[in-house]
Amino acid sequence: MNLQQALSHSITRNLDRIAFVINGQEYTYKDLAESISGIRKIIQEKISDDEVNIGLIANDDIQTYAAIFAIWFEGKSYVPLDPESPEERNDNIIKQTNIKTIVDSSDVVVYPDYNTISSTMAKGNTDDLEPKQVLDESIAYILFTSGTTGVPKGVPITFSNLIAFCDAFFDFGIQIDENDRCLQMFGLTFDVSVMSFMLPVLKGARVYTIPKDEIKFSYIFELIQDERLSYALMVPSILHYLRPYFDEIDSPYLKYSLFCGEGLPVDVTEEWAQRLPNTKIMNVYGPTESTMLCTGYTYDKDAKKTHNGVVSIGKPWKGVETIIINESNEILETGKKGELCLAGSLLTPGYWMNPEKNEEAFFYTEYNGKKTRFYKTGDLSYIDADGDIMFLGRIDFQAKVQGGYRVELSEVELYAKEGLHKINAVAVAYTNGVGSTEIGLVIESEKFDLTELSEYMKAKMPAYMIPSQIKFMETFPLNVNGKIDRKELTTIF
Repeated sequence: MNLQQALSHSITRNLDRIAFVINGQEYTYKDLAESISGIRKIIQEKISDDEVNIGLIANDDIQTYAAIFAIWFEGKSYVPLDPESPEERNDNIIKQTNIKTIVDSSDVVVYPDYNTISSTMAKGNTDDLEPKQVLDESIAYILFTSGTTGVPKGVPITFSNLIAFCDAFFDFGIQIDENDRCLQMFGLTFDVSVMSFMLPVLKGARVYTIPKDEIKFSYIFELIQDERLSYALMVPSILHYLRPYFDEIDSPYLKYSLFCGEGLPVDVTEEWAQRLPNTKIMNVYGPTESTMLCTGYTYDKDAKKTHNGVVSIGKPWKGVETIIINESNEILETGKKGELCLAGSLLTPGYWMNPEKNEEAFFYTEYNGKKTRFYKTGDLSYIDADGDIMFLGRIDFQAKVQGGYRVELSEVELYAKEGLHKINAVAVAYTNGVGSTEIGLVIESEKFDLTELSEYMKAKMPAYMIPSQIKFMETFPLNVNGKIDRKELTTIF
């Protein structure tokens, strides 16, 4: 049974169960099935067999999720388009993937000049869910990430990648069944959105989404408390905003609390663990190029592994290989810091129509006696004697100041947060007026006297590591996926 067949089987087996809860509205698997069937019929009528990539307006509604399964069951791939993204960016994505048809559930069609499938009124029957036969090597979706040149780069993920991912995820020790209530907090243009709806549907579980106009952390707080969530994958930034409400959280139902996308601070993790003693906390890691997630670490308060106050990202999952390399692509020995590289069955076939970027990001090297293809993550890391990976931040989070001193911004943040006593802070590298690199610190707070913080940092760090400027901001800017927008923070210096 391939992935599409497994999804179809789960949907038809759980027709009377709740599949999605979107903006407080419950939708059964029968509702999902009827919408999938109706959208499939329109696809069959309006799209030729040789048209593979289908645009999808990334709305938060049952029709949009149904469209993903309909596209998959027809053996095609979806390319999500955020209606709130700049028009130029979406036009670039459409052009790169040669999209001719766009599935849209919006009240007013976003791209009227294209062949549009309006999914809102599409209804079929629950007997029409048998997927077409397609090769596992066929592409399931293409997500676009930011490019250094400003041109978004496409990451295609195949059905075989997704099959390997499901195998690795459940091999990690996470169990989900039809009684679970699962959080889906991510926009559909973000890679982990796929696992956040796909895995629960595979098991007949219930998915709770976050409406775009809601404050994410307060809505998540309400879901954990009122809807008895049992599984949640979140970005660590959410914890900082939930922190003032930790004392109010009482949820013995939350079995799994997973974190991804950013370094997971140990201080706030310890407090989260104290409030949720029945919850297994896992720090998971993976770039889009390696099918969402590919390593994991189960937090243990009695034997926790950290570096600069950030929890380890653990060991590679099933089917994944990891190495650390230097600037010459040479594999480094245990304990040496360098760039984390990934190989294995979760790795994308390569960037979409972008040989230049593929040449830059992927390379072959001898590993365990055979020539192996690896992906350069751009993440500074080292592997300890137990095989656990310690995440030190992005390589471009490492600043070179005062003519050659290398500074890990995560270390600056560690000592700044210690001196701030639980107030959140982010260290950034910025270019000053004469073209030199300096370190800035942004504190998420109203202004206060900095004397105590300055003295603390002077006692903990050499002079070249101490931020040359400190700014205040009442609320940090977040990107569409809930991560702190560090790039925007650099603009205030």
